[in-house]
Amino acid sequence: MKIALVGYGKMGHMIEQAAKRAGHEVVTTIDVMADDAKVKVAAGDTDAIVRAVKSSGAEGIIEFTHPTAVLANVRALLPLGLPLVVGTTGWNDKHEEIAEYAKQVGGTVMTAGNFSIGVNMFYKIVEEAAKIMAEYKDYDVATWELHHNQKADSPSGTALEIARRVQLGYKDKTEIVTDAFHERPAANQLHVSSTRCGNVPGTHKVFFDGTADTIELTHTARSREGFAVGAVESLIKLDAALKSGKVSKGNLYGWDDIY
Repeated sequence: MKIALVGYGKMGHMIEQAAKRAGHEVVTTIDVMADDAKVKVAAGDTDAIVRAVKSSGAEGIIEFTHPTAVLANVRALLPLGLPLVVGTTGWNDKHEEIAEYAKQVGGTVMTAGNFSIGVNMFYKIVEEAAKIMAEYKDYDVATWELHHNQKADSPSGTALEIARRVQLGYKDKTEIVTDAFHERPAANQLHVSSTRCGNVPGTHKVFFDGTADTIELTHTARSREGFAVGAVESLIKLDAALKSGKVSKGNLYGWDDIY
């Protein structure tokens, strides 16, 4: 597959290598800062991004930029009609808006809080564990995540998805709190805490704490390579799903829709 990369930072470089190892061709790399990108554009110049993708002959697009740029990029790229995978996080509150826009222009986009296969298996484990533990009222639940100090959003998209999976079991946890508590938490509040430090690729924990013991579930990424491999694989699967009719154009999809 011929792939255009919008965003050529550390993750963009890793995605390029993952795509090449899988036998695909990266026909263009586009960035606002990277001097080694094939196309360097001014910040906010989505017209230049669209022109670069069009002229490259790309058959699919992977966007991995910054939370401040992602919405404008997605809006600019969707009308091209190419399968689009977005790895940038920090825009969960705009998913419905983008799904409606995709319907209007006939574009197709897939996004996930994390493209690592291991993380997506962790989601399923957390969801099942939450359903089991919620039956035992002595056990409260909370989550915590740790990432490198260059990460632009907090909490991570992965942490928010983990929290959503917890809520599927703990029906009484109706409010996710991501700020520090300055008073006792209410029974309906699920605390999602974050730490930013050093070069940590990503660690996520779920705690089920009772009076007698604590159960911890942990996912620890050893590198960002898993994210890159998953992003490439997701674009291939999205393209195949469109061609087979498993999904249709004009929508926003998630991991579970494609895999």
